[in-house]
Amino acid sequence: MKPDPLMPREVVPALDVAVTAGGRYTSGQAPGAAFDLLVFYRGLHCPICTKYLLELERLEPEFRQRGVQVIAISSDDENRARQMAEKVKASGVKFGYGLSLKTARQWGLYISTSRGKTSVGIDEPTLFSEPGVFLVRPDGTLYYAAVQTMPFARPQFQDLLGAIDFAIAKDYPARGEYAGEV
Repeated sequence: MKPDPLMPREVVPALDVAVTAGGRYTSGQAPGAAFDLLVFYRGLHCPICTKYLLELERLEPEFRQRGVQVIAISSDDENRARQMAEKVKASGVKFGYGLSLKTARQWGLYISTSRGKTSVGIDEPTLFSEPGVFLVRPDGTLYYAAVQTMPFARPQFQDLLGAIDFAIAKDYPARGEYAGEV
């Protein structure tokens, strides 16, 4: 069953995941002043995710300066999520884990099946979600979404910083909200 797509300016699905540093990330509780940046990644097995999350960690202070709270989320268990956080030397990016595939699907993420060991010698989970990047306003509504079927060609975080600057300076509304007849 395919879920309805998330719509800009509408409330996103509830999200409640454990965080490797302790505690939980629960949508709507203590949001960033401007946005929450939710970066759903495939898991520890994905070398492209590692490279992507290294860049996110490098730029996290710039997001924080703009009032953006950053969290990377996967369906990995705590051990694998901790290993990924250690790989990217996470100090600013929070790492959420234990995302249910049902919740992943509610967010519009694609689900893949395991193909065994990856190029870095780590087994893929039996099922896991593909990447997605979301900006959520403090009121819990969707501002921006990019969802992928593959690990390749993801939105660049430097570009996203520029977009956030523009959106804040111009009070630019979320786009893509029209759901009427075409």
